[in-house]
Amino acid sequence: MKILLWAERLKLKRSKILWITVFSAAMVAIIVFMQGQFLYNGQRYVDQVGWYMNATQSLGSLYVFPAIIALMGSYIICREDQDDTMKSLALVPVDLSKLVGAKMIVIAIFAVSIYAFVYIITLVVEVALHISLLDLGTVLDFAKIYFLEGIGLFLAISPIIAIVYRLKKGYWLALIFTEIYSFMGLFMGMQSTLRFVYPITAVFCVSGYYESTPVQFVISMLSLSVCGTLSLMILRGLNKKHSM
Repeated sequence: MKILLWAERLKLKRSKILWITVFSAAMVAIIVFMQGQFLYNGQRYVDQVGWYMNATQSLGSLYVFPAIIALMGSYIICREDQDDTMKSLALVPVDLSKLVGAKMIVIAIFAVSIYAFVYIITLVVEVALHISLLDLGTVLDFAKIYFLEGIGLFLAISPIIAIVYRLKKGYWLALIFTEIYSFMGLFMGMQSTLRFVYPITAVFCVSGYYESTPVQFVISMLSLSVCGTLSLMILRGLNKKHSM
């Protein structure tokens, strides 16, 4: 497994999608900062402690980061088939279940890394603006929200990555599917019950961005668990098909 993870890391370093990710994350941070210049009751939004960190993760989680994670995930997992190198790997032979497992681990790390990158940007801005008002509790609370949203979005999107791999239609299709999927979260978030069931908004409940009762929290955890289980079932079925 260590060798497979090492190989996936090297392939990821050569991918241009990494630069697309950095650019997209930076653009989200810049756009939210510009939105924060608007006035509310005579005060800029960005002048409120925590507003910038809060707004950046919510806007990114609904409009940008799910699509980026899906694009990278489907790129990593579909690449061998699209480049027709899977036949060569089968001659080595490589354990396909471990190969796919290594790819899913890399995708999960990638999802958390996006949020870590954006968290650092927003924290630097918050420190620059409100160093005397920012307390350790707020900083740690946002660190927890960003980390859990990275893990949660990976689980919420994993079925799309697995389905695109099954369809063999190219990784750009994952970006389109996920953009629609995440945009619907905007409307599901307005529903008092569905917001805790729909995977994209269930992430907000699990991370602590939404206030929730213990029952609602468990429902959201179950929703994300179903997504993770579904993607494993799809990928396991494909592994069996390859090994036949």
